[in-house]
Amino acid sequence: MGASLVLIGPPAAGKTRIGKRVAKELGVPFVDTDARIVAAHGEIRRIFEEHGEEHFRALERAEVERALAEDAVVAFGGGAVLDERTQRDLADVPVVLLTVSSDAVAARIGGDSRPLLAQGGIDAWRELYERRRPIYERLADLTVDTSARPMQTLAKEIAQWLRTR
Repeated sequence: MGASLVLIGPPAAGKTRIGKRVAKELGVPFVDTDARIVAAHGEIRRIFEEHGEEHFRALERAEVERALAEDAVVAFGGGAVLDERTQRDLADVPVVLLTVSSDAVAARIGGDSRPLLAQGGIDAWRELYERRRPIYERLADLTVDTSARPMQTLAKEIAQWLRTR
C-alpha cells in the first residue's frame, strides 16, 4: 500500500513526537528512519565521524525506500529530502512539513548531538534550515508550525487533514 503520510522538516521540529501521535490517531504504525538507522548501524554522530556524510546518506536512502513501502506514518531525518530520488518518491505521498521558530528550537537542541548542529548550535540550525527550506516547501502538501501549540492538538489536526484529503 505504501506510506500513509510522510513528515519532513528541520531537526528538532517534532517529526518523531508528532509522528507517533498521528500514527496513533490513524491506527497505523509509526516509522522513524533515523531510529532505524541507529538500530541497525549505531549512533548517527558516530556514522558521520567514522564514515562521513555520504555513507550516512546512503544508509538513509535505503531506510527511506523501505519505510515508503510500508503502510505507516513515516518521519524522515531532516536531510533525507536532499536526495533527488526521495524527492521523486514523495510525489504520490501526502507530505507534511513541520516548521519551528528558531526561538522555540533553541531550547530543543540544547545539548543536542546531531552531527550537523554539534559545532554551531542555533546558528548552524538556522543556516541548515534556510538551505533546505526551498526543498521542504516544494515537497509539502501541508505546513504546520510546531513552535507553540500542543503536540497532541497538532497531531489531531494533521490526522483530520489526511482523512479529508
